[in-house]
This record gives sequence, C-alpha cells and structure tokens, in this order.
Amino acid sequence: MRIGIMGGTFDPIHMAHLVLAEDARERLGLSYVLFIPTGDPWLKREKPLASPAERLRMVELAVESNAFFHALDVEVRREGPTYTADTLEYLRGDLTPQDELFFMLGMDSLAELPRWYRPNRVVELCSPVAFRRPGVSEHVLEAAMKAAPLLRRKLILMDTPLLDVSSTDIRQRVAEGRSIRYLVPDAVEEFIRENRLYQTYS
Repeated sequence: MRIGIMGGTFDPIHMAHLVLAEDARERLGLSYVLFIPTGDPWLKREKPLASPAERLRMVELAVESNAFFHALDVEVRREGPTYTADTLEYLRGDLTPQDELFFMLGMDSLAELPRWYRPNRVVELCSPVAFRRPGVSEHVLEAAMKAAPLLRRKLILMDTPLLDVSSTDIRQRVAEGRSIRYLVPDAVEEFIRENRLYQTYS
C-alpha cells in the first residue's frame, strides 16, 4: 500500500488541506490519506486555541465524506510533546516492509526539518512530499538536506492548486464575525459556531 499522511494543528482544518491531500492522493496513487492532528506541537510558539479533542473532531467532520480520508487520534492521545518520528514509527509498526508512507507538508515546514526531533529518522521512515508555495525558493531546503541526507533522494516536490486559505485567517474572520463559508467544510463551520470557538482573535 501507498499511504499518505497529513499532519498539522488543524486549528481549524480548512479546504486547502483537503484539496492538497486529494491532489496528492490522485497523483501519487495513494491507497488512502491519514489526517493526524497534533496533540502538543512543541515547535509552535503559540499553542492551538481549540483543544486537541475539538481539533480532532473537526478533522473527523471534514474527512467523513471521502472514503479515502481517515482521521487518526494517535498524537492527540499521546501525553507530552508530539514528534513526527515517533508517529511514523508507530504507523510503520502495523505495516509490511513493502508498504510506503508519504508525509505531506509545505516547503516552509520542510525547511524547519533541522529543528525537528530525529530528522534523519523521519526521512528514513517516509518519503516527504513538499508542496511548492509562491515566494518560497527551493534553496531553503539546503539545510534540511544536510540534516537528513536521505532527503536528496526521497523528496517529492509537487506543484499544487493555488489556494490562499489559512487557519490564522479563518480564526480572525470568526473573531470579527465574518463568514468562513467555503473556507471550511459546512460541518466544520457548524461545529465552530456551536462550540463558540475562536471568539477572540489569535
């Protein structure tokens, strides 16, 4: 099997996450894509505003209509900081040697690889799939390739549909009482409203 992994704080998950995952699923021939919300993202300066349980529920609501998408709570259940290397090792434990993992992330996130916990182990366990973004040069990956030499051989770069949507903007819109329709799935919009999430901007 070829298994895609999309991790993130998902505070909240939005349509760009879903479009990128579906595009990668189709182009890479993935069997399915796992969406894994982080529990305690140790590299983030600001902690998520929604709780781990709320972020997990929003992911579940966002992916339920796609039979190829699945939400996984492995990081939400884990106590303390969550590390990608640990999650990949956990997933690899249930797979055969022939199964492949494809970890999806933005170029800017991949450029932070030298700061990650056990960066070379991360690349040993998966094939990173980086989405190109306007204004982000591939030169930013040089330090990442030094931290994890396998990256030069295993990295997959993908051009993607240009979708200018961010969780930060969505939170600000909610706090200002503006519409987030079509930026998030309808069920996620309803969950945010019913649970009064993001009432103050951050």
